[in-house]
Amino acid sequence: MPLKIVFAGGGTGGHIYPGIAVADSLKALAESKGLSVEIYWIGNGSGMDRDIVEKNLVSAGGSITEFLGIPCGKLRRYFSLRNFVDIFKIAGGFFKSLSLLKKIKPDVLFSKGGFVSVPPCRAAKMLHIPYYTHECDFTPGLATKLNSGGAKNIFVSYEESSKYLKGKNASKCVVTGNPVRPVFYQDNRDAGLEFLGVPKDHEKPILLVLGGSSGALQINNLVVQNIAWLKERFIVVHQTGKAFAHDNPLLMASRNDSYKPYDFIYSEMPSVIQASDVVLSRAGANSIWECAVCSKPMVLVPLCGSGTRGDQVDNARFIQQNGAAMALIGKDADSDHLKEALESLLSKEKRDSLSAACKKLCGENVPSQNIANHILEGLKK
Repeated sequence: MPLKIVFAGGGTGGHIYPGIAVADSLKALAESKGLSVEIYWIGNGSGMDRDIVEKNLVSAGGSITEFLGIPCGKLRRYFSLRNFVDIFKIAGGFFKSLSLLKKIKPDVLFSKGGFVSVPPCRAAKMLHIPYYTHECDFTPGLATKLNSGGAKNIFVSYEESSKYLKGKNASKCVVTGNPVRPVFYQDNRDAGLEFLGVPKDHEKPILLVLGGSSGALQINNLVVQNIAWLKERFIVVHQTGKAFAHDNPLLMASRNDSYKPYDFIYSEMPSVIQASDVVLSRAGANSIWECAVCSKPMVLVPLCGSGTRGDQVDNARFIQQNGAAMALIGKDADSDHLKEALESLLSKEKRDSLSAACKKLCGENVPSQNIANHILEGLKK
């Protein structure tokens, strides 16, 4: 009989891609021990989850046996009329999860977090199915707090994160790091340079500007406001997001040796990060770890304001305190502070210092393998 493992989570790529990394490691580790394993993914039936996960099915050369969609509602901690509708979606997600888990009869469930993961975790608890949950951000989100009570262990990216959980939940924390796809551990720098059309002997450092798959208007505007200054000092690789690219056709057409705009970079992103010398980015946990694994100096501009719980600010401050990045937070996210930060990173000595801090932060172990090993060991008990 194969081991049956259910993954739950999604809503954003930041929850899905790390989960896929764990699924890949779990399958590889199980098979190395002579074990057969089936991995099912419960995610949002109407979001991006299905599209991403189904690209990683066994039938497509991946590790996941089947994607199973459920209704999903978002857990908001502020007043919104949508909360009333989403209550019914959350209830529907719970009962659908209950039905799916009864049918699959998994040995264990792994939650990668996000609002999608709460109904499956509650259903698993009711059915006495052991489950684990992982928190990628420095401070735990609401979904992790809701899931943590019934979890066997709470995997966290940073040792300090456990202090934000109360009582016995803090004692259940296991520090694993944040899982990223195996391709980020491979040296594909030359492939990145080839994709960008940059010669290996380029003189100016490469500045990679990221804001997630949708782009970040604040960062995009900072780049546009300072484009001449940036191009004098860097080769600027700018992932704008598709909406910004659509609204700024002249900017997208201004590509030259010093400015290389893209609406979105997908499969080439690991090699592009590896080819870069400095990264200007939001402070999402997944982006930070992908860059840190590649030992890239970062300038972080976290998302702030009432529309966020402040997780990116917490991430940015922690990474900055550990010497692996420079953070421009709130009113400091302006042209003057951006130029000051980037000017300092023209120094190779400064970049090397941040790179060394990235290596120290990530450690020697591979997070997806840490989690996979812990889950398989737990099944023996």
